[in-house]
Amino acid sequence: MQKACVELMSGSNCTPVTAFSLMGLTNDPGAQAALFLLFLLIYIATILANLGMLALIMASPRLHTPMYYFLGNLAFVDLCSSTAITPKMLADFLWEKCITYAGCVAQLFIFDLLGVTEGFLLAMMAYDRYVAICHPLLYLVTMSPKCCFQLMTCSYLVGLTNGMGQTIGMLRLSFCSSRIIDHFFCDISPLLSLSTSDTTLNQIMLRTLASLFGISSGLVVLLSYIAIISTILSICSAEGKCKAFSTCASHLTVVSIFYGTSIFMYLKASSRDDKQAAVLYTVVTPMLNPLIYSLRNQEVKEALRRLTKMKRSCMLYMYG
Repeated sequence: MQKACVELMSGSNCTPVTAFSLMGLTNDPGAQAALFLLFLLIYIATILANLGMLALIMASPRLHTPMYYFLGNLAFVDLCSSTAITPKMLADFLWEKCITYAGCVAQLFIFDLLGVTEGFLLAMMAYDRYVAICHPLLYLVTMSPKCCFQLMTCSYLVGLTNGMGQTIGMLRLSFCSSRIIDHFFCDISPLLSLSTSDTTLNQIMLRTLASLFGISSGLVVLLSYIAIISTILSICSAEGKCKAFSTCASHLTVVSIFYGTSIFMYLKASSRDDKQAAVLYTVVTPMLNPLIYSLRNQEVKEALRRLTKMKRSCMLYMYG
């Protein structure tokens, strides 16, 4: 496989790119075996947790609300983003780290599309909590099914815009000197560092889109929680404050992890820091999100308890 990679990347100084070689996380065989087992378990847990969350939301009528509509889409995005990165990374632990040009382009597009989509879905969820806590009497009117669908569609369209913009920018780049990517997947930053083309336009596009989409979604989250906290503090009873805060505690935890890792990724001090942040962002976070909502959300736990009880009753009826 390594020989095939070398042959694909050999030739004249600037032949058309057909493949890249990934440096991955480590070249130590012992560490690779341990990391393979660890990330395999994480990926299995990610699939089970997100599919379980989707199934629970669809099967429980009490969870057919705007909040869980967005949460279901978040689980879908986490499942897709993890699948776009983790299986290839697992394969690279066992075989030589080679990825075709088409595979690299596809991975970059999906990663950039879903990353921005997740940021806007979290922003829409923050807005949903703002309306529920600050304007409860207008909640059903404001967060109507039509409005939720429009907000969800807008999130995917913004993500699609980012994915297409970054991918089209990459397609114009040339890779003449080296085709070894210092990463475990095709991200835009190491590709720009690797290119022999003038990447000024790509750098401008990267910073512009990251700032535009990151700041806009972040502002929605920030302003929503400023209003939410202000409203909660104005509640007289301690029980009322606790109940109001519990409705957005899970979301606030997920938002903190998402924006914390995102900011660190783009303010990293070294390529090693970049890889560590990327592992957390692409592999660990998609597993944590459904677990956080399952463990910290009473409605999810109650729906799971009710569904389990119903299943037991059906089994007793069938076999009793």
